[in-house]
Amino acid sequence: MPYQRIILAVDLTDQSILVANKAAAMCKAFDGQLTIIHVIESLNYAYGGDVPIDVSDIQEQLHTTATSRMQVLVDQLEVPVHSTIVTQGGIESEIHRVAEESSADLIVVGSHGRHGLALLLGSTANGVLHGAPCDVLAVRVKSES
Repeated sequence: MPYQRIILAVDLTDQSILVANKAAAMCKAFDGQLTIIHVIESLNYAYGGDVPIDVSDIQEQLHTTATSRMQVLVDQLEVPVHSTIVTQGGIESEIHRVAEESSADLIVVGSHGRHGLALLLGSTANGVLHGAPCDVLAVRVKSES
């Protein structure tokens, strides 16, 4: 069964375009629709809910910056993008939620895997793989050393 609804999960680093191009190629090959998601991990979530200051202004600035970077990424792609989502929460759980809600057939995520079997996918890609409601394609992204 071809992949018709593809979710691209990006961290919006400079390497995101490499992963996005793979997802775009899948969309072209299967005449699928592409949804791109970026999850801003809540500072409260990242620090166990024990942040002693109001972080709402910081979170708002992170959202504004992410939305801007998302548009730059979309403008670089050669396929139409069905929708873009910038959300906040746990990275893996938000990706799973969006994939379920959109009845996704495939999640494409970058992997910064280093060395050894335990680090093959990296923590985020591994987290997305486990519990995903559909297939997951981990695209190897080589870090610049």
